[in-house]
Amino acid sequence: MSPDDGPKDPQPWLEPRPPLRPHMSDRRTFLRALTAGTVVTALGGAAYVLADDADAERARREKRPDGRPRLPPNQYLLKRLKPMGGDEGDPSPGAFRLKVHGEVESPFELDFAQLLALPQVDLVCDVHCVTKWTSLDAHFRGVKVADLAAKAKLKPTARYVIFEAAHGYTANVDLAEALKPNVIVAHRYEGQPLARAHGAPVRAIVPDRYFWKSAKWLTGIRFVSRDAPGYWEVRGYHNHADPWKEERYS
Repeated sequence: MSPDDGPKDPQPWLEPRPPLRPHMSDRRTFLRALTAGTVVTALGGAAYVLADDADAERARREKRPDGRPRLPPNQYLLKRLKPMGGDEGDPSPGAFRLKVHGEVESPFELDFAQLLALPQVDLVCDVHCVTKWTSLDAHFRGVKVADLAAKAKLKPTARYVIFEAAHGYTANVDLAEALKPNVIVAHRYEGQPLARAHGAPVRAIVPDRYFWKSAKWLTGIRFVSRDAPGYWEVRGYHNHADPWKEERYS
């Protein structure tokens, strides 16, 4: 489910829930009380490692190629990607199947070996969670969604992409976003096979949207002519989810 833990229903998953902050309301006081790199226990007992104020300030000053700051408004900086929980899918590469279908001329299905046989890309990106944490320079390896779209031969009617995942979870993005070169189907993180907590064996990565759009335990990519809000979107989260506009809730 998640955002974190999420609602207790038959489809619990991946990233939202009311935004989390470090326990003390004043982050500077919080950080003065601890050394940089301290492991902090968050709600639910999950552990994460805060970056120091200097690193966060540098990220706010540093600009992306599009002119926006690397650290979006009201985000705090973590050292590494934080697992967000959820109702796990089958992590076995042997059981993996990815269905690419919908508004395409040539739908197809891939097993894990076939996914690895496609052209691979190494992606370094920043991750922004709706619960207000950001992790910089995350390293993923996988296949561009644009390459899968080209293989499937999109129809002119394709306008949106629905990422389909375990237990019926879906996340929607517009086609232009999905076809960006930094949107991938990832199977490795930081040089290692994707961990179960991060969606093994395969997950979507959509770096320029809040992280709930990056569906874990991916099973399908469906191209559609009409938008279809996903699991979190129909529960009050923003349909577009731009971190720099703080599009957290609809």
